[in-house]
Amino acid sequence: MDYKLFKSINQLSGRCTPIDFLMIFLSKKVRYVFAFVMIFMWFRKTSDKKAVYCAGISSGITLLINKVIKLFYYRPRPFIKHRVGILIPSKVDSSFPSKHTLLVFAISTSIFLQERLLGSIMWILSLLTGFSRIWVGHHYLTDIISSALIGSITSVMVNKAFSFCKLFSINFQKYTK
Repeated sequence: MDYKLFKSINQLSGRCTPIDFLMIFLSKKVRYVFAFVMIFMWFRKTSDKKAVYCAGISSGITLLINKVIKLFYYRPRPFIKHRVGILIPSKVDSSFPSKHTLLVFAISTSIFLQERLLGSIMWILSLLTGFSRIWVGHHYLTDIISSALIGSITSVMVNKAFSFCKLFSINFQKYTK
């Protein structure tokens, strides 16, 4: 079933050069857009710093999760098991989880939790990034969905922990004076 869903998306690649170019851009270069947004938020106003902190911590944790999963689980990429079209070269490491998808969802969810409008735009960009990873032939749909969930859940947990620690430190300072 997973291969059929992958094939239904991937078979569209190579038919329209502008769309292929967009998918390659999303797959390879969108991380720079995310970095630019985080830098912009850092310098814009103080309330955005929490989103940037949480996004950075969430990204680090998702990278750690990625390493741990890849130590214990290997799933061949679609182009290794099947004859599929790939638009750009890729590593031959495990298909699950998708590091690109983990990172963009960790960042966009952290931003969404602080600033809904910008976070929604970043989430749409994250969805397009995940879709592009299938389009270029690097991941199955379940790899993308699972990676999106891991990245988003990690961000929610980091945000809750950040809020809890901040609340605890405020109350702690209040009682120690």
